Amino acid sequence: MTSFPLEATRYEVTAGVATITLDRPERLNAWTATMNAEYRAHLQSASTDDAVRVIVVTGAGRGFCAGAESDDLVGHAERGSYDSGAPVDLATPGYGIRDEFDAELAYHFGIPKPILAAINGPVAGIGFALSCYCDLRFAARGAKFTTAHGKLGLPCAFGLAWLLPRLIGLPRALDLILSSRTFLADEAQDLGLVTAVVDGPDLLDHVGNYAQILATTVSPASLAASKRQVYESFHMTAAESVRAAEAMLDPMMARPDYREGVAALREKRSPVFGPLA
Repeated sequence: MTSFPLEATRYEVTAGVATITLDRPERLNAWTATMNAEYRAHLQSASTDDAVRVIVVTGAGRGFCAGAESDDLVGHAERGSYDSGAPVDLATPGYGIRDEFDAELAYHFGIPKPILAAINGPVAGIGFALSCYCDLRFAARGAKFTTAHGKLGLPCAFGLAWLLPRLIGLPRALDLILSSRTFLADEAQDLGLVTAVVDGPDLLDHVGNYAQILATTVSPASLAASKRQVYESFHMTAAESVRAAEAMLDPMMARPDYREGVAALREKRSPVFGPLA
């Protein structure tokens, strides 16, 4: 569990769901080096905690994450270069699964538990990219989205040029990337970027209910394997993906989760799965 004093985030685990809250509401949860370090540490804790089945990421107050802290942007401009400010002991959640996942934000793909973004308000820049690396996104009605980089004279960062076309298709992704325009949650749903749009006061309950379905009715081993299959398949041919799935079949059939799933099906009851081994 995370055990250091928190300055920019909150972390709690309830009924199998770990909730990470970006907690700088007076700045619309603008991203800082401290927030980055805490966020990574929380993901590391959630990844290794047997009590956690699902991870939810949200923002405090009326925003999700309005992008990088403006004071930091000023500092980059004065230096003429980027300085992440990251400590040397930065946690590396999700690393070591595939080389392709061992990079900023891409590490989300190596975490063996579903990560749900509850986008409660404005999301821009790195906040937008972070939400895209979550496995599913849910948004409050009226929440504003933007890639933001173009209006700052910056490149499309954090691998978003690679990821966004895979999420919503090339023409739609190019529109958002090239224009850096602001769009609302309803359009995000139309684009396929978010799974559901919910009235703001109901957002966390909605996401929490979805998280509980995953946490209580789906095998943790199946969740981990399925998530890994999806993101590894980004780097495979169709045939390679088929063969990889075939190689996983017998080992997973030998696991307790498979026996419990079959027994629950025959007995017409809900399955009771153990922790991810």
